Amino acid sequence: MTSASGLGDFIRDPDEAQRRIDQWAQGFAAKAERYQAAQARTEQLRLTAASGDGAVRVTVGADGAVTDLVFSNKARSFPLEELSAQILSTMRRAQAGIASRVGEVMAEQLGDEDPQTRSLVLDNLRSRFPDPDVDPEEEPPPAADPAPGPDATTPPPTAQGPALRRPEAPESDDDNSPW
Repeated sequence: MTSASGLGDFIRDPDEAQRRIDQWAQGFAAKAERYQAAQARTEQLRLTAASGDGAVRVTVGADGAVTDLVFSNKARSFPLEELSAQILSTMRRAQAGIASRVGEVMAEQLGDEDPQTRSLVLDNLRSRFPDPDVDPEEEPPPAADPAPGPDATTPPPTAQGPALRRPEAPESDDDNSPW
């Protein structure tokens, strides 16, 4: 038994099938255009941060690469180690804003479309460019994995020692290896 909008309708009405395929293709093309627009806007992003004393100013792109580095005359008086530290610190502060700005572009270009992809992209950017002002020691530890069930591949530890683990895959050209 076929539903009213199932495969049977396509077989009975080829014109309806073609209309639905065309409609799907138009929707797909429109989605691709929105993603291309988001990508183009993201590639144009530039984020700038300056050191607290104004000696260093760093600009980065959405990929985190430094696109501009400017020193004020004040930078001439710094020991090289201090200047290096200021450059890196300022660069990291500029990079820390990437996820937020990319999120804004995605919201503007894509609206509420595809929240799972957006979440993956932004989580990746946050992990690559964390906020340097947040001390990782202060963040809560990750949640512990639940205890493995009876079908776990790693046996529980025993009184004799740690759990046995599956050996690493040997380096081989043999594609028939189960490892």
